[in-house]
Amino acid sequence: QVQLVESGGGLVQPGGSLRLSCAASGSISSIIVMAWYRQAPGKQRESVATITPGGSTNYADYVKGRFTISRDNVKNTVYLQMNNLKPEDTAVYYCYALGRATGNIWGQGTQVTVSS
Repeated sequence: QVQLVESGGGLVQPGGSLRLSCAASGSISSIIVMAWYRQAPGKQRESVATITPGGSTNYADYVKGRFTISRDNVKNTVYLQMNNLKPEDTAVYYCYALGRATGNIWGQGTQVTVSS
């Protein structure tokens, strides 16, 4: 099993920054890819960024140039640095892991609110 625990959400003004963290525990070696998703009220959950164990990254067009996904393999933690936040970035952000044996694993989510 793999467990994911997110932290770092909160309220920030437009143009501000936040860093989300996702700590993974359990069968870490089985993880194929990790990612951040988000879901705004009344909308479907959407992909934000992905990262492979080797460090390859991919971003949704709406966050390119503003968000950075990274990982610390010693701490088994994935980060999402979010800069120049906009009101439309307001959502619950979820950490996601795909494991060879465990399949899709989701964290509990952390709220990010961008408002003046």
